[in-house]
Amino acid sequence: MDAGSLVFDGALWVAIPIALLGGLLSFLSPCVLPLIPGYLGFIAGAVAPRRDVSVLPSDGSTETQARGRLVGGVLLFIAGFTLVFVTIIVLGGMAGGMMQRFSLQYGDLVMRILGGVIIAMGLVFIGFFGFAQNIKRPQIKGNLGLIGAPLLGVALGLGWAPCIGPTLTAITSIAYLQGDALRAAILGLAYSLGLGIPFLLVALGFGWATRAIGFLRRHVRAVNIIGGIMLVALGLLMATGVWTAWMLHLQGVFASVPALL
Repeated sequence: MDAGSLVFDGALWVAIPIALLGGLLSFLSPCVLPLIPGYLGFIAGAVAPRRDVSVLPSDGSTETQARGRLVGGVLLFIAGFTLVFVTIIVLGGMAGGMMQRFSLQYGDLVMRILGGVIIAMGLVFIGFFGFAQNIKRPQIKGNLGLIGAPLLGVALGLGWAPCIGPTLTAITSIAYLQGDALRAAILGLAYSLGLGIPFLLVALGFGWATRAIGFLRRHVRAVNIIGGIMLVALGLLMATGVWTAWMLHLQGVFASVPALL
């Protein structure tokens, strides 16, 4: 695959913002949003310097250094769960590629089945089938130092998977339809960015981000309902064939762009 085919791939450019939004919806899930202070507290402890506080300078540089270490730890934390989710989504894209001949013959049926799956996942996100949103919290010791941050990201990425399954399933399904590992990796990165950027904004100390998260925590039920409705809408587009029609139209539009340049 050449770079040009990626740049002018209309389906990919539509899928990327959906993946970003999917990551944000995952951030707002019950297994992530309510526990943000705990995650950040663990990361702050993991990256804290192993020194006696009595030898630390008393000026403002101490707070700046602590903030810098927290941001670095959060970036490592994001890298940890990005590895997990990119791997899952790339496997979905590779599966789609290996099934390409089957998809050519039964692509419309596969699209409609995946649409049905995403509708079901949207209903799970809304609150139906509560058994499907199990929350697992792997335990990691807090004395691992800097390496603890990415390990926490990997462990929680694996533990979050059942709880954020609705959105992760939707993005993996889109990667399957893309049928290419590189496209799937791009979607995986976009999904992880959507999940990770709010953590980074809080770590950077933006007051508005902290207030926004506090507001969302207080209204998490409404957020989940809205997110679930969006997933159901995406599933309906796929199940009814509208998504395929849009993608074919967009591919035609993007393919005509080079001729206009």
